[in-house]
Amino acid sequence: MASGRLKIPSILLVFACVVFFPGSIIAEETDTIETRLAQIPQPWKKKMHLITPDEYETTLRYWSEKHPEWVELEAAALTHEGSLIFLMRITDQATPDEDKQVCLITALHCGPERSGTTTILHLIEWLIGDSPDAVETRRKQIVLLMPIVNPYAFFITDRFGNSQGIEPYTGAGMNPYTGGSGVNWDFEAMTFKELDKSPEISAVLSIVDKYQPEVHADIHGIGLQEYPLEELDDRKMYQGQTMFEVTGSAYSNYALRPWDWRVTEAIIAAGVEAGYPSDRFEADAQRGYWGPALNLLSDKLWRGRPFFYTAHYGAVKYHTMVSTFEVGWEQSGVARLKGLLNIGNKVWEGEQVPGYPVDRVKPFIGHFITAYGTNASQRRESRVELWDRQGAFSQGMLYPQTAGRDTYLVALTEKGSQLIDSDKDIFIDNIRSVTGIHAENVKAFLDSGPEIKVYVEHASASTPKRNVGVKHGMGLRLRIPYRNPEFVDLRLNGHLLDESATDGYQTWFGDGFTQVQINLPPERTEDADLFIVTCGYKPDVERTYGWSPPQEVIDRLNGEQNEQ
Repeated sequence: MASGRLKIPSILLVFACVVFFPGSIIAEETDTIETRLAQIPQPWKKKMHLITPDEYETTLRYWSEKHPEWVELEAAALTHEGSLIFLMRITDQATPDEDKQVCLITALHCGPERSGTTTILHLIEWLIGDSPDAVETRRKQIVLLMPIVNPYAFFITDRFGNSQGIEPYTGAGMNPYTGGSGVNWDFEAMTFKELDKSPEISAVLSIVDKYQPEVHADIHGIGLQEYPLEELDDRKMYQGQTMFEVTGSAYSNYALRPWDWRVTEAIIAAGVEAGYPSDRFEADAQRGYWGPALNLLSDKLWRGRPFFYTAHYGAVKYHTMVSTFEVGWEQSGVARLKGLLNIGNKVWEGEQVPGYPVDRVKPFIGHFITAYGTNASQRRESRVELWDRQGAFSQGMLYPQTAGRDTYLVALTEKGSQLIDSDKDIFIDNIRSVTGIHAENVKAFLDSGPEIKVYVEHASASTPKRNVGVKHGMGLRLRIPYRNPEFVDLRLNGHLLDESATDGYQTWFGDGFTQVQINLPPERTEDADLFIVTCGYKPDVERTYGWSPPQEVIDRLNGEQNEQ
């Protein structure tokens, strides 16, 4: 204490302020709490209109009558109570459908979660309006909307289940009075076991089957779900009732989300721009994912769990991208849905045609099997076929990977899979007698580099094998980690490839890579067993790696050796 002053620990100073100077911590009250509370808005005192079945149906019919050039209305199903389940289809009918994306928007949790439904109704008003973004969306997409999937729950009970005790959102068997139990999905047949008890689920599945959408967005929200039935009485939603908004997934089920987090971020950004923030689940909670092996640590991990819900049906059957919204304010939901639709109108990162990021159907260490086609309809057909069969495809590449060289092997059939071998010499011997493969050119490429083996990932043992080719064509994607490489030798099955958007290769720079797309039309894939891509290129920059210690360290070590 050179200064001669007494040093008091900071914690004691804080304690002294609290004990001896309470005014510095607690503001002096100059008015009553009642006066202050009276200044807080009280929106709940304003009456809120709850739409009736007649208002709902008449409005949908009015929109379809007023805008027949854009709007089609159909009854997708009839409930056990005789209520119609409506589907509204909005698109510019003057523009051909062949190159349009398909986006399905539902409110599977409608009933007590009413703002999901009303958000979709507000979105319809925007979609049939004259804003440039709405016009572009109608021109580039088919938007399918089901504002009320469960009329019984929405108009009668304010509970989640239908009259047969089935909840459309999860597919679980539910007693609307006592809660839910049981899961009614047949995963082998990929269908719902009790469709006769749930025309609501049947309607959704039939629409997904018919349109095979690129995206399915399910909209949830606020309502009366937290009131037990015996406490519900005459309670209704009120103005100002809201919830904490989240985007892209559900708190309880983290499997209900887009596979690309950039999609979620783009949707969140659209909401933030409109003044509505979103929660980011495990990111905001700063928690890792849970898994069965981590049960004992579950209290330190994210609360969500992976479940199969109705919205996953399209993802499993057609590689449809799923997204879930929790909506506290309808205009927030509309803003975020606009953000989603905008993705379908634009070219996604790393791609070269507009549309949602759904065309990569099987990955392999930076390589991809992709959908084929010159328009959205062709790519959709290809995507669905490839997605259904991708588990039976084997893949391979040279290993280790080497700058200036890339390879990609894809076997479509069991016969093709048997040709691939991790030993390069055995692999070459296997393909020597295969029609259409120039084995010596493949061997020349494999032998020209330093790689040791062919790294192979064989088809899933649980997937039925087929010995037929691919009907709708396919794409093979390589990504070269340089901006301007010079392609010296690019071959398919040992034969040089031409540049072509339909039968050959394309290259472009996107997402930090030079993307190399090999386009294989149906006439190439229908009878094919195996494709071998070899790619030799000159990088546009020289990159090296390694590390040497400081010169002083080298000198010291040399000095120590000299002393010895």
